[in-house]
Amino acid sequence: MKTIAFFNNKGGVGKTTLAYHLAHMLSRSGYPTVAVDLDPQANLTSASLGEWQLEVLWTEDGPTVLACVNPILEGTGDIQQPLPVSLAEGLWLLAGDLGLSRFEDKLSDSWPRGYNNDQAALRTTSAFHRIVQRAGSDAGAVVALLDVGPNLGAINRAALLAADFLVIPLAADLFSLQGLKNLGPTVRMWREQWEQLRKLAKTSVDLPEGVMQPIGYVVLQQAVRLDRPVRAYRKWLERIPDVYRESVLGEVPALQATPDGPDPHCIATLRNFRSLMPMAQDARKPMFDLRPADGAIGSHAQLVQTCEDDFRALATEIAARCGLERPPDN
Repeated sequence: MKTIAFFNNKGGVGKTTLAYHLAHMLSRSGYPTVAVDLDPQANLTSASLGEWQLEVLWTEDGPTVLACVNPILEGTGDIQQPLPVSLAEGLWLLAGDLGLSRFEDKLSDSWPRGYNNDQAALRTTSAFHRIVQRAGSDAGAVVALLDVGPNLGAINRAALLAADFLVIPLAADLFSLQGLKNLGPTVRMWREQWEQLRKLAKTSVDLPEGVMQPIGYVVLQQAVRLDRPVRAYRKWLERIPDVYRESVLGEVPALQATPDGPDPHCIATLRNFRSLMPMAQDARKPMFDLRPADGAIGSHAQLVQTCEDDFRALATEIAARCGLERPPDN
């Protein structure tokens, strides 16, 4: 199973919206998918489930990520078996919980102790990885999508260690560029530190490889006029490739070669579908599943089709970049 994390330490760029819609599109494209909500704000979970379902989930023993790590938090044992919720055919959700923020201090404390081969620390640091792998195995998924919060804290460090691939959602603005400059060096530092720790570790615990390979960025929420980005967005779009190569890939600016044509690291640029979002939230479904009964009529109906086409193309491209393989037909 391949694991893909969607991460940007700048909030409000549409990261959860991207993960939610891609989970639905990948699953219906033939890739059984488990979506894992590792954001303590639990936005992916609240986008996927109704209030009555959340009330049941968010009980003391509800099947959430928090319940999985509770034995570690309480010092009573290792992770509990994850119980993903079925959302649709070929699509499952391992629900998040606002209480997951309590795991931050435990993870922070465990990181340095792992260098001393502390077994409890290694179980803690690898908890998300092992939860994701078990959830995917039980569901028969070929891909896990990890939604994480917009920060560079210990929870996200442990979450990204569980990721084979990293997709960076961006908005075409100054704040996203600054976010890239912080994100890239931090992720590279985490990767290097984890490589050192793994070499020192002597344990039977299933430790993640900590690959975190960036496969590109997705520009979201851009305004489009006549199928072209408006001028205010273009200047930021033009700056993203150089900042991405330097900050995320660690390339030396003097050695960078400006590519001809589109930036190969840009997976996609998605237009602003803001007018569809309220309808999708009310209907509790992806934007590309909206129908006239949901209010998608006239120009909205055309935008729904555009949205479906864009996300299908994006899912196809991400599947190719990650080497996803559909399971054989029964």
